[in-house]
Amino acid sequence: MELIKNTITVGLERPVKLLHVTDTHIGLADDRDDERKHALAGRFSSHDREKLFQEQVDYARQHCDLLVHTGDLIDFVSHANVDWARRALQNDIIFFIAGNHEYSQYVGEAWEDNAYRMNSYMQMGYGLGVPMFFNARVVGGVNIVGIDNSYYLFEDWHLWRLKREAEKGLPIILAFHDPLFEQSLYDYHMSLPGSDCTYLVGCDEEHLLPYSEFRAVQQRPDAPTLRMIDYITHEPQIKAILTGHLHFNFESSLTPSLPQYVTGGGYDGYARELTIL
Repeated sequence: MELIKNTITVGLERPVKLLHVTDTHIGLADDRDDERKHALAGRFSSHDREKLFQEQVDYARQHCDLLVHTGDLIDFVSHANVDWARRALQNDIIFFIAGNHEYSQYVGEAWEDNAYRMNSYMQMGYGLGVPMFFNARVVGGVNIVGIDNSYYLFEDWHLWRLKREAEKGLPIILAFHDPLFEQSLYDYHMSLPGSDCTYLVGCDEEHLLPYSEFRAVQQRPDAPTLRMIDYITHEPQIKAILTGHLHFNFESSLTPSLPQYVTGGGYDGYARELTIL
């Protein structure tokens, strides 16, 4: 396991440690799944990824208060993947919020929107046995709040629920799959070979100009998304954001007091230990 360590201070009576893991991308198929699912499963060794995930879970149980997983635990919806994920998420050390691959039927084969998401959710048998759209848990005086923004959008009900969590008066650590726009993260991602977009939430029209038409439409923020970002960047109880999706490690700040941590792919063994003081 490749462990990155960060510390933030919010004024707790005792330290709280979170292990952030994201983008595990387990890919399993069995005799209940069709040939296309088996082809997807054959692209990599899920055994190695399962082993890495178990190492991360074991580390969290021994050294941390909670493992926060920000989505893409599975690579696509299959009977075998759903069964595996349901078993894995029964572990009470894990806090989970969904990524886009939790709903992917064949990975990039269709336009993904709420109707697509709900079709996959129903196909799973009403999800993976834990909250997937909005999740919250208090641990050691810190409120961990997860929001599914896996299609680059927030909804007004997300904002309503987040405000209710803020009413608890506790420091909040936000967890979601897609990072929010931040200039240095945007610049770094666009500098990578072959990058035609950044997969960030909240890019304005100027920053969408280099994107292909498809990617611009896919990632253009709507009014509820912009309202949510405005709230997040102005709510003093929100102390940090944990995200994934990009498969590399990056640290930046949305405001002078609000760090955003992007953690690399769990399938590569990356994990981030966040100590909250």
